[in-house]
Amino acid sequence: MAGRRRIDPPSLVQLAAQELRRMILAGELAPGDRLIEERLTEELGISRPPLREAMRTLQHEGLVEITPRRGASVTRLADGDVVEILTLRSALERLAVEMGVPVTDPARLARCRAALAEMERCAGSADRAQLVERGYEFHRAIVGLAGHRRLEGIYDSLHQQLLWCMAMNLHTREHFYEDLATHVARHRDLLDLIENGDPEAVLHALAHHGERSFTHGFHQPQQDAPIAPDAPGAPDAVSR
Repeated sequence: MAGRRRIDPPSLVQLAAQELRRMILAGELAPGDRLIEERLTEELGISRPPLREAMRTLQHEGLVEITPRRGASVTRLADGDVVEILTLRSALERLAVEMGVPVTDPARLARCRAALAEMERCAGSADRAQLVERGYEFHRAIVGLAGHRRLEGIYDSLHQQLLWCMAMNLHTREHFYEDLATHVARHRDLLDLIENGDPEAVLHALAHHGERSFTHGFHQPQQDAPIAPDAPGAPDAVSR
């Protein structure tokens, strides 16, 4: 039909980047793992040129590091970087709750509900990579409750770094703490508190939400010392 824009199919590079991204966010490739070209070309069914271009795409996203003579590996953030990312995330979400709860705009709540429904769908199909992505969208919707465009923009600037942290956290919590359904239920409980309109209850729940479970053994700033483990039988973990 005249005037209709053509949508090109994904290229090999895009498909390879999509699969590598999925493997990283699903925990199939861990921080520091080398991306061995010979194995990946065989596994993905592509040649080295599109694979290398896909790796460069993920390098720009911050999920892959490429070092001369050593090749590519999954990004490993330093402990101090992770602490900075998570404390900034907590501060931004806290400010958003203080400004946005009780919620006065129904569209903002609808955005949270839609993100949670997507999390439930991903958990039902055991799609861990998409569950991480949708989990980010849920927390981004919480930040959106404030109706503060610049606050949301700062949160967006942490997107790839938060995805990395959320992926590591999901892997840890699934191993030690909870199955995927319980993971989503924890977020539903948080949304219930938001809908009830008590900001202090929401802030308390966020403070014990569990997004730092994977940081066991990290050095923590004095004002953000570890609290007790948040699951019976689990290793000591920062559980906020």
